Amino acid sequence: MSFLKNKSILITGGTGSFGKAFCLRLLKDYKDIKKIIIFSRDEFKQFEMEKYIPVTDVNPKVRYFIGDIRDEKRLNRAMEDVNIVIHAAALKQVDKAEYNPQEYIKTNITGAQNVIDCSISNNVSNIIALSTDKASSPINLYGATKLCSDKLFLTANNIKGKRKIKFSVVRYGNVMGSRGSVLPFFLKQKNTLPITDLRMTRFNISLADGVEMVLWALRKNIGGEIFVPKISSFKVVDLAKAVNKKAKIKVIGIRPGEKIHEELISEYDGMKTIDLKNYYAIINNFSEKEIVQYIKKTNGKRVKKNFTYNSLNNKDYLSVLDLKKEVKNFISNSKI
Repeated sequence: MSFLKNKSILITGGTGSFGKAFCLRLLKDYKDIKKIIIFSRDEFKQFEMEKYIPVTDVNPKVRYFIGDIRDEKRLNRAMEDVNIVIHAAALKQVDKAEYNPQEYIKTNITGAQNVIDCSISNNVSNIIALSTDKASSPINLYGATKLCSDKLFLTANNIKGKRKIKFSVVRYGNVMGSRGSVLPFFLKQKNTLPITDLRMTRFNISLADGVEMVLWALRKNIGGEIFVPKISSFKVVDLAKAVNKKAKIKVIGIRPGEKIHEELISEYDGMKTIDLKNYYAIINNFSEKEIVQYIKKTNGKRVKKNFTYNSLNNKDYLSVLDLKKEVKNFISNSKI
């Protein structure tokens, strides 16, 4: 018997890279779940996903709902009898956000509030919202909307009343090869690889590890945490070398809203961050008494004074050889 036995799970943005991987993992390893609802607004992506995860006698538990998180009424209908919500829907392109800020606000902030309101109305028991390293000390509109979304989910724990419902956030960095990431772009280039800045570093997490982290958070969260994984960093120029060591590297300059280095935990967040071995938990909304209780319950420990966690000062870096393996794995999986 698993902790997901007879649970109905709704995934917003379920046709994205994470949603597909999470759905496949549930079907493989949690056969006692009741239902998986893929909620997304793009009918073509649902059509494509159904080729790999069809609604048949083999997968009778999968349901596809066309809908937008901006549409509260439709979202509320989709959440009927749902126990767990994984909120992965978002607009994510940094440069597009700078040009279309109002659209990102509607989806990433208003949509997030709709997820919260519908979860409370339907007595959902556990909600995990996916965030991004760009939400830490944001300098771009996308990061700012995700920071706002994070705060909405964390403070939702204050308005749940007597309901047994938990809202938590999972924050991680670049998923190698995911839609919109730099690796697929590099692979499409020929003799020249454009890089915005030679100093640029990024965090990296595999899709499988991202899925595992969300499952871990569902088991361990008490509500109000931002969970952060301990992951590797890489230099973007090293990734370019791993893709094609003979290619010419062309520096094109930083795009609007782009950072040289990404950050998962700021110095401010570090003041209320707990080390949980494989993960960190940022608990800014906890009182000192609650922090002591949380440490006792989780067997965690406080991080050092002035602690920060960014892709530059990270002690764990992927080498060019490591990145070559990541590239090879991405190409192999893309052929499946």
